[in-house]
Amino acid sequence: MPTAPQTTDELYQALQENDRLPYGRIRTVTAEELVDAAERFDEPVPLIHALLELQEAYTYGSEPRKSPVVFARLLALFDEQPDIFDARLRHTLFWRFKWVANALRQLPEMPLASLRQWLTEMGERYEKEGFGLQPYYGQAYQLAAHLGKDTTPAYELWAGRTRTPLSDCEACEICERALYHLVAGDDERALRAWEPVLAGTESCKEEPARSVSYALLPLLRTGRTDEARRLHLAGYRSCRRNTSMSGEVGRHLEFCALTGNEARGLELLAENRSLFDEVDSPLSQFDFLTGVEVLLQRIEVLGRGDLPAAGFAGRAWTVSGLRAEVRDRADDLAARFDARNETTAHTDRRAARLERAPLLDALELTLRTRSLDDRAPAAPVAPSARTAVEPEKALPELILQARALDEQGHPDAQACWAQLRIRVATPDYAHPDDPSVGSLVRLRADLLDDEASRAGEKDAFEDCAALHEEAAGLYDHGGLPGQAAVARACAVLAAAEIPGEDGEGPERRAAALTAAHASIVGLHEDAAALAPYQEARLLRLRATALGLRLQASGSQDHVAPVFAELELLHTFAARHGIRGQVSGARMLGATTHALSGDLPAAITEVDTLLPGLREEGPAWHLPRVLGLRGRLLLGLQDAEAAHASLSEGLRLAADWPAGTGDATRLHSDLAEACMHLGRPEEALRHLTRSAELDLRDGNRTDAFCTYSNAAQLSLDLGRVEDCIALLDSLLGEPDVVAGELDDRLVAQLRLTRARALRAGEDVKAATVELVELAALSATWDDDPGSHAMIAAEAAVLLGESGDFDRAGEAAAQALAAHARAPRYEQISNCLREIARLQAQRQGPDGLAGALARLADAGRIAEEAQAAGYETHGRGLETALAYEHGRVHAYAGEYEDALIALDKALALLGEPGAEEERAAEWAECVRLAGAVEGIYLERPAPALLRLDAAISRLSALGHTEEAEPLTALAARLRDEE
Repeated sequence: MPTAPQTTDELYQALQENDRLPYGRIRTVTAEELVDAAERFDEPVPLIHALLELQEAYTYGSEPRKSPVVFARLLALFDEQPDIFDARLRHTLFWRFKWVANALRQLPEMPLASLRQWLTEMGERYEKEGFGLQPYYGQAYQLAAHLGKDTTPAYELWAGRTRTPLSDCEACEICERALYHLVAGDDERALRAWEPVLAGTESCKEEPARSVSYALLPLLRTGRTDEARRLHLAGYRSCRRNTSMSGEVGRHLEFCALTGNEARGLELLAENRSLFDEVDSPLSQFDFLTGVEVLLQRIEVLGRGDLPAAGFAGRAWTVSGLRAEVRDRADDLAARFDARNETTAHTDRRAARLERAPLLDALELTLRTRSLDDRAPAAPVAPSARTAVEPEKALPELILQARALDEQGHPDAQACWAQLRIRVATPDYAHPDDPSVGSLVRLRADLLDDEASRAGEKDAFEDCAALHEEAAGLYDHGGLPGQAAVARACAVLAAAEIPGEDGEGPERRAAALTAAHASIVGLHEDAAALAPYQEARLLRLRATALGLRLQASGSQDHVAPVFAELELLHTFAARHGIRGQVSGARMLGATTHALSGDLPAAITEVDTLLPGLREEGPAWHLPRVLGLRGRLLLGLQDAEAAHASLSEGLRLAADWPAGTGDATRLHSDLAEACMHLGRPEEALRHLTRSAELDLRDGNRTDAFCTYSNAAQLSLDLGRVEDCIALLDSLLGEPDVVAGELDDRLVAQLRLTRARALRAGEDVKAATVELVELAALSATWDDDPGSHAMIAAEAAVLLGESGDFDRAGEAAAQALAAHARAPRYEQISNCLREIARLQAQRQGPDGLAGALARLADAGRIAEEAQAAGYETHGRGLETALAYEHGRVHAYAGEYEDALIALDKALALLGEPGAEEERAAEWAECVRLAGAVEGIYLERPAPALLRLDAAISRLSALGHTEEAEPLTALAARLRDEE
């Protein structure tokens, strides 16, 4: 707190501001300071309010030891001066007797006699004040349930009584009833009891998150997996990182462990690492740690106890190490509670949870499906099922196999090189004394050449060029001029692809590739004693350089040279039977046709190639060729045929090592085909698979871009919780948290998340996210347009929260950014919406502020008209006139409202066949009819207006749009 409040008004303002903060140390410390400040005023009522805020901070900040102490002060004030407690304060005070009872149960050091004594005092005070005893019996039942003793009679004494104003809310009581049936083993009855809460009909601060966490396993046991999945996503978001809901987090971890989602469980554990140290409630810690142990135990059973896991601060943990620590602490807590309670309930409950077997082998919980292997360090490249490399193959045989496969361009060569790289790196490596194998220098050159190729596949062209050049030097040293020539040519091509410091235009890149082609031709002409496969590679590099030049320039003058080189390559490869290069030439030919704009010729080339590939191979080219065919068909707008080719390509790619058939690209292209075919759910699956493959390959920026598209698509499909869960997972990645990923891409992810939160009706969280994004985007001097858009969205959400001062500040930011990069519609929409909200919330008191916003919107409309801007929907002037009508109506200025609505109708003009325009016109007529007929009490002209509009709409076939007008007209006639 910057400065202590100097007046009671400032104190109350500070209390209101603190109440808006999330529960946690910052809110609690501020509440403590505000109590200190309130004591200096020597006025009891401000102190009461400060103490109430402090007790709430302790209660929901998981500090049960401190909550009863604060309440004792409040109770003493009540006993001394009961008259200073008005009806509201008195109700709050007696409500919080239950908070204290709950706090005492959470502390095993608190004697059982003290818990019972507190309940006795609560009952006596309720009777003295004339309150019903149902809340008292509710607390008595909760104590019995906690003890695991005499629960049935305690339940009946409570559940059969009539609720009172001090009873727990309906949602909380429903949860207690459901838990009673759950403990009794009746899942169905528990779920029936929970229905109003799980459906969202009944809720409170803790519900439905608390009920959801308990209902997950019963839902699985009764076969309602889809509902369990949906509620897990929504329920977990409500309790993540929440110190007062650590037990709920533990039950979500248990749910992950029992549904084959151990990797997600570890991810959620990492998100909630702070709960190990920040939760000061022993009972909550017991619940949390038991859920954590269920997860860790399951991972150990799967043989992955060596995986890293997030745990108590101060050291790095493995799954096994953390489980041992968690087990000891949870066992100790169970023993302490059982000793206090004189039962074995907590030990028994803990054992029951740990003994549960998985309920499902696999349940896909999120759009980002991950396995425990994804949590482990990257493993060496695995060979394919077709040509597996034996782990103990003799070294000479392995070297010769690697080279033979490499000459063919066979994908399994990569696994051979990976094994050789490991063997050569061992301290006791001894190179074979075998003339057929060659020298160690040659092997080191081979390994460098393979490493360079891997770098090139990741567009690390600078590394690629350097490694190829180093390999070429070793080949020269080893007396292998042909290999040296190929490696040097690869280095030349990679160097030409290195982007300039500030990027480069197409002309500069085309010039670099022209020079590279000339250099490769020179190397080819100067090379002596080339093997056929080496010469074919040089010809392929020549053609590739010119193909890349065509791609960079788009010039038709660059088409013929590519085909000339491809003819040389094809003729040479066919003569020497080098099938891989024949296929490569045809693929590059098809691509060249496509780049020149001749898609039918490209398809013909591919279709000519495919039969030969299927019959003679190389089979590993099929996935890429089918992928190319699919993209060409998409270009020809034949999505059905494209989908078939891409699906076959993806199926065949599974037979080869990762990367061979470019499954990442195939999934991405299939997503596009699915969208064209109107199958967005299938598209979403392909987008997420593509992104995850990119992540595994280390292409993180590409992966996050694809995931961003997937998140937006899931939001468009109404899968709000899926969208939020996906984005939460991505935003929790270490490089994102460390600020290593592109900040604009992260901002886009956060913006989509804010929009999803709003769609999920979590306006508070969405507002916090957007306000932070608006502050961040204010620093983007190169992109004021994005800042204008984000600030405008933040302003609207602040308006929806009723914070019109901050909404005005955000709108002013949006206007300032708009002045630099106009966003006419977005800013106009923002200003009109804030005006509507202010008039709707504040009535006549909000009219001046609302009209000020509409005046700004009017200036935006004038600017847009002067700039010749064309809106995508209704015109800005029309929308402004309509909003003037609504604002004046909310403020009770009905004559002005009607004038504005008539102006809007004039601007709209008579409706036509378009449904959207007819609906807009009908709504404007309806509002004008309501203002005129109901509020101005002039039903006759209102009915004339409505009847004419109904006839017009009906004649045009817009019967649905006419229904609200018909209903309003009937109401006006009834009132006459």
